[in-house]
Amino acid sequence: MAIIPSALSPISNSIDNIFPDKYLVRMQEILIRSGTYVKASDLLTLIFGAGIFLGIIALVAFTVLGSNPVIGFILGLIAPGAIIFIWIFFMMERRVDSIEQGTPDFLRQIASLLRSGVGVETAMEDISKHGEGPLTDELKRAVIEIKIGSTFEDALLGMGERLKSKTLDRTFRMIIEGRRVGGSLADVIETVAEDLRAILALQRERRANVMMSVMFLLIAAVIAAPFALGMAMSYSAFIESLGKPNPLLGAASIGAAGYIIIHSVIAGILMGIVLYGSAKKGVKFALVLVPVSYGLFYVVITFAPSLLLGI
Repeated sequence: MAIIPSALSPISNSIDNIFPDKYLVRMQEILIRSGTYVKASDLLTLIFGAGIFLGIIALVAFTVLGSNPVIGFILGLIAPGAIIFIWIFFMMERRVDSIEQGTPDFLRQIASLLRSGVGVETAMEDISKHGEGPLTDELKRAVIEIKIGSTFEDALLGMGERLKSKTLDRTFRMIIEGRRVGGSLADVIETVAEDLRAILALQRERRANVMMSVMFLLIAAVIAAPFALGMAMSYSAFIESLGKPNPLLGAASIGAAGYIIIHSVIAGILMGIVLYGSAKKGVKFALVLVPVSYGLFYVVITFAPSLLLGI
């Protein structure tokens, strides 16, 4: 699906020629995992164009406000890419979660079809033809892979590998092992489905129980620390404007900004550990917390001294 005007197609084609194929393929896989069915080079073209446009606007705005225009241009240049990639990251997690929640019902449907005498590959194809959503899309891809020569085991393991879900990977490996050792595959799949349903229920219960801790970390990272440090720096700048210079003000501002960034990263990682038991999943929170908390800090130190002078 094209997302750029035809006038920008030469830029998209140039990106296809310049970037190594392995990086474009990897990015395309990430887009597919997030449910964003667009060409990778088209998305990069959109990011580049939006970055230049916002960079020019930010440059003019920073010049009018008396701030460093170069910083404004750089912020505007990287903002579209940061926003889009953060959005893709969250969409990936949301899509994987949706697939995990739908997998128990899918497995029970497979078990019912197996008991009626249908083969497992035929059952997967039949289920993929009815329904919609990310799980159905993944099933259609798995069915196509089986038709072009992949085995049932490889198709299932490939689905787990694409989604980067330990829960689904474990579930599919249990089904494959049950099929390998023999016995009733329908019974194995139904048992695995009930086990997966119980695991997902425990995960939801754990997330509900720790939401107060998550809210505390969120408020501390996004509001408390940036506002407190920003007001401290603003008060120091206000005192300096009254004729009492502080030689450490510049270093203190840099230190405060560094503290806010580090604090936001740590808070994001802790949120991932508390919610999912994984520090890696906390990276997605850190990617959002860092620009938001630093943005509030920047707003406070930029405008608070003027408010203090007005008082």
